[in-house]
Amino acid sequence: MNQDQIKQLNEAVEAVKTRKIENVYFVACGGSKAIFDPAQFIFDRETTLPSFVYNANEFIHRCPKGLGENSLVVTCSHSGNTLETTRATQLAGDKGALTISLSYRVDSPLWKATQHPISYVWGPESNPGDNNNGMLYRLVFSILNVLQPNEKYERAIKACDNLGKVYEANKAKFAESAKAFGKKYKNNKLIYTMSSGPCYGVAYSFAICLLQEMQWIHSGTIHTGEFFHGPFEVTDANTPFVIQVSEGSTRELDERCLKFLHTYAKRIEVLDAKELGLSVIDPAVVDYFNHSLFNNVYPIYNHALAETRQHPLTTRRYMWKVAY
Repeated sequence: MNQDQIKQLNEAVEAVKTRKIENVYFVACGGSKAIFDPAQFIFDRETTLPSFVYNANEFIHRCPKGLGENSLVVTCSHSGNTLETTRATQLAGDKGALTISLSYRVDSPLWKATQHPISYVWGPESNPGDNNNGMLYRLVFSILNVLQPNEKYERAIKACDNLGKVYEANKAKFAESAKAFGKKYKNNKLIYTMSSGPCYGVAYSFAICLLQEMQWIHSGTIHTGEFFHGPFEVTDANTPFVIQVSEGSTRELDERCLKFLHTYAKRIEVLDAKELGLSVIDPAVVDYFNHSLFNNVYPIYNHALAETRQHPLTTRRYMWKVAY
């Protein structure tokens, strides 16, 4: 982290100390919303505080009754220009909540709407420990260390410094399998993604941002805990599934689905957290870092798919081009 980021993070954490936080809301849209799933998972596992993940526009229209001066509202927008997220942040502030916002760009509408903005770095040469996921982890564990001090949280914050090394190793490790994935699925019009627990958000992001938005491939995310309550009926030899097998508390859910897919499906792509280099992460918090590592592996696959399909990741029909 640079000095500005350190200052921003510290100021936000100090502000938490001045409040009696009774609930936490994570609010955003699209890929920015997806990174909040592990944050809620961490709060659920580590505290008795109720926490919620909201789409920003629904947050505005639902306006939870519990939102008030004892609320912490964390929002995120990569560009800082997402109108719904800016309005949600303003609404939270108007209700007296403490607002903290993450963004790549400073001086954006979101930056100006929040009480405590935090910037993160972005780009192929950036350290994953300082991007949106990394900064969110640093914020969440720092807040937990304020609410209920524990040396475990300090170890978790230090683990963020190892994410860059793991990602570089994974780029090399998964390069060939990503190329094979691109060739195998370049003509597919539908690809399902599957996951659970803190990893669900990244599977959802892969479906809506990378496959649907950037590649115009139909997709849907199936929670592995819900698979046997309807979705497994679409399983056949031709339907492709990308399944994330997490490391930690919800692995059993993923493995149950994987066993079924190996029996009845033929087109299965498995990403197993055990292969992502999680051994460098402290065992006490390893469950929480699945999302970040998966999130840095998926772009390798997406670039390979885009190259094979000759469909650039920047191609859009509607986004930023028409009124919506």
